Amino acid sequence: MEIDQWRREYLRGGLHRADLKATPVEQFRQWLSEAVEAELSDPSSMCLATADASGQPSQRIVLLKGFDERGFVFFTNLESHKARDIASNAKVSLLFPWQSLERQVIVYGQAVQVERDEAQAYFRTRPRDSQLAAWASHQSDPIQNREQLQQQFDAVKSQYGENEIPLPEFWGGYRVLPNAVEFWQGGANRLHDRFIYRAEEAGQWSVERLSP
Repeated sequence: MEIDQWRREYLRGGLHRADLKATPVEQFRQWLSEAVEAELSDPSSMCLATADASGQPSQRIVLLKGFDERGFVFFTNLESHKARDIASNAKVSLLFPWQSLERQVIVYGQAVQVERDEAQAYFRTRPRDSQLAAWASHQSDPIQNREQLQQQFDAVKSQYGENEIPLPEFWGGYRVLPNAVEFWQGGANRLHDRFIYRAEEAGQWSVERLSP
């Protein structure tokens, strides 16, 4: 495997300042729509990067569950590794790797917990077994084996039967409030197009082109 020889050209097209929307959320909405139209696998999946109090970073894939001018929303166990990191260091980054479109979007910002009624509204839309799984899994804690996890799931399923499954106290969501958003479009000869929006006062955004 000569991995150092693996390469390809990026030829799908460029990104021009004149084509950019006024805000990063508008630009993101357009690119997400195009990712959906292109039938990408999991276009709402994003890599969430956090860092603990010591500065040790960690990453994982989570799903975007909403966005607007306020920020980008995801849901999780509030006692998980990522949640513990956010509790000590709320600065996070999101990466949307739309590789087949030769695009990336990077969001830099601060994670704040959403209100419980917002988490409740989303939790109700989850499939019933996913609701049960939220109760069954002590996310990021060590577990003896797969059988133990299945036993915990079966116990919760038996406990609630056909009754409504309540939102766990330890489960909720975060909204990433962006202070900068970068849009990357691959270009030939590694001359990629990169534009970064930076938050300014009164909800305004500045835009800069970055060297590839």
